[in-house]
Amino acid sequence: MFSKIMTPVDLAHLDGLRRALDCAADLACHYGADLVYVGVTAKTPGALGHNPAEYAARLQAFAAEQAEAHGIVASAHAMASHDPSIDLDDTLFKAIDETGADLVVMASHIPKLTDYLWPSNGGKLAAHAKVSVMVVRG
Repeated sequence: MFSKIMTPVDLAHLDGLRRALDCAADLACHYGADLVYVGVTAKTPGALGHNPAEYAARLQAFAAEQAEAHGIVASAHAMASHDPSIDLDDTLFKAIDETGADLVVMASHIPKLTDYLWPSNGGKLAAHAKVSVMVVRG
């Protein structure tokens, strides 16, 4: 049913993504799908890398760990953005095209009042993506 699953990850907040990461790995096992972890970083130095190449290496190491832990085929797709906090949605839409994903599995928080005015990243992807999107709460 699915052949390429994309999962956005924030390497600085992996604990909050655990349910979505486990769900994506479980679906990859179930469908025999490849899983691609997408990470978005700024072009400037940050806590996870001095440059986008260093960040990409960390993301690749994470993907390799996940592949071994879950017995799946996994890869990393790092993307650099001028300002990830503003460009994240557009960057994730671009990642769907670049990776050829046919399913996105991503974490999201429980909706708050402000989400009715400004939708979450998961909400925006689910509403506008051309592929299936599974939003995993908590």
